[in-house]
Amino acid sequence: MTAIILGWNPDRWNRWNYPAAVERVASTGLHLERWSVGRHRNIAAGTDAWLLLQGDRGRGLIGHGVVLSEHPEPGPHYAEPAKTAMYVQVGFDSLLPLGDQIASAILKEAVPGVPWGSVFGSGLTVEPSEEANIRALWGDFRLQPTPDPTEALPGTYPEGAVTRVEVNRYERSPEARRACIAHYGSSCAACGFSFEQKYGEIGKDFIHVHHVVPVSQLGSSYELDPISDLIPLCANCHAMAHQGVGTPRTVAELRRIIGDAGFLRGSTVSPEELEAQRAARELLGPQQP
Repeated sequence: MTAIILGWNPDRWNRWNYPAAVERVASTGLHLERWSVGRHRNIAAGTDAWLLLQGDRGRGLIGHGVVLSEHPEPGPHYAEPAKTAMYVQVGFDSLLPLGDQIASAILKEAVPGVPWGSVFGSGLTVEPSEEANIRALWGDFRLQPTPDPTEALPGTYPEGAVTRVEVNRYERSPEARRACIAHYGSSCAACGFSFEQKYGEIGKDFIHVHHVVPVSQLGSSYELDPISDLIPLCANCHAMAHQGVGTPRTVAELRRIIGDAGFLRGSTVSPEELEAQRAARELLGPQQP
């Protein structure tokens, strides 16, 4: 697969609002930007473009996009005349926040065939074998779990005193999450809980996604299908899907557990709890004798 490297030095050119571009990609999946590739010509539409951060803020891989079209005329980004510079329209589909780039030391070790330390400007062609290595590194790096703010910080308790549910990396993929939620909606598939209904605007489109097949059962050639492999669950149901079992409970099992749980004897039942129980039994459906 043909690919090029786009160099970006914020100290020399910073006319785009990069934080806004990161947010736009996170929310819509795409940010369009016209980019100078110097004197590199014949860069075809469909070419992968890897964004390399340069300058005093560090050097490292920070984004990925696809060349959509050529623009021979000069754009607003650089002052070179058209006869010496070519421009391409890039659709960025993945951008990391400043400071989260893959450091050049990691790039050199994982993809030694690319001269990361001496890449300046834009348009350098990457060999297909090296591009495959970059893509693999990018995928592994981006799918690392992000810290959970609800978990205790290291040192708060003695080592081994705190346990947590392990969430596999596919549940953390932004692209997979968007596809899953777009198909199923943002309400919990087990109990029907909606963060938006409960918390308003801050809960809009928020939901965990759960991998229905244990990652231990996936082979090396596994390809994720976000519709058949992922399901939206609220934080409570997600935790209970993993609680105390090696193989996660299914959505049907969770619905049955919710429907059978009822309420503790001697407790005062509120109208809201009664309504929640009624909704859970509706989700469960008619009981079989």
